[in-house]
Amino acid sequence: MASSQETASSARPPAPLAGLIGNTRYVVLLGVVAVLCIAVTLFLVGLWLTVFLIWTSAGSMLSGTVASTELTVDLLEVVTIMLKAVFFYIIGVGLYSLFVAPLNLPIALGVETLNDLEGKVISVILVIQAVTFLEHFISWQNSTEILQNGIALALVSLALVAFQFITHYTKETARKSENQVQETAQRELFDESRNRRVPSRQGIETGSD
Repeated sequence: MASSQETASSARPPAPLAGLIGNTRYVVLLGVVAVLCIAVTLFLVGLWLTVFLIWTSAGSMLSGTVASTELTVDLLEVVTIMLKAVFFYIIGVGLYSLFVAPLNLPIALGVETLNDLEGKVISVILVIQAVTFLEHFISWQNSTEILQNGIALALVSLALVAFQFITHYTKETARKSENQVQETAQRELFDESRNRRVPSRQGIETGSD
């Protein structure tokens, strides 16, 4: 059976330009390299700022002029930079796994389709927005500006969450419909096989009588 299937597949004429079009997916490597370079750059910037803040805060503590609010805001800025680096890293690794070759890391993160990648990116964006708002809230320089930023971030977050919910709901609905089709096919197959057994049993009983 396997040899006949292999013979049939080998005898099937290949689609025109199928191999060439399939190899065009490696163009995505250009974007992957660019995005990963951005991620590495942001990680290095975050590391440099962390070392700089530790050095300056140590000097401020020795001189007794440390300002906890300014230090907290600066540290939150480092966290924001690191989250942006994670944002670009997830995009680069996800694109490579989807278009070039599958990797274990995206699968472990739950990124198996383009919709999964969108969901992870939206989650990181929401966290970045929350940290950014917290940074402005702690500094508290202009209450009106903070209120405007908060309303804007809330509207954007609401739109992103709604998009993520609709995407998840559509995916679950499609999955349930596929499961229902499969269950219906299995039920019909079972009923058909059972109906075939009943006449055969009746024939056996009639012959024995």
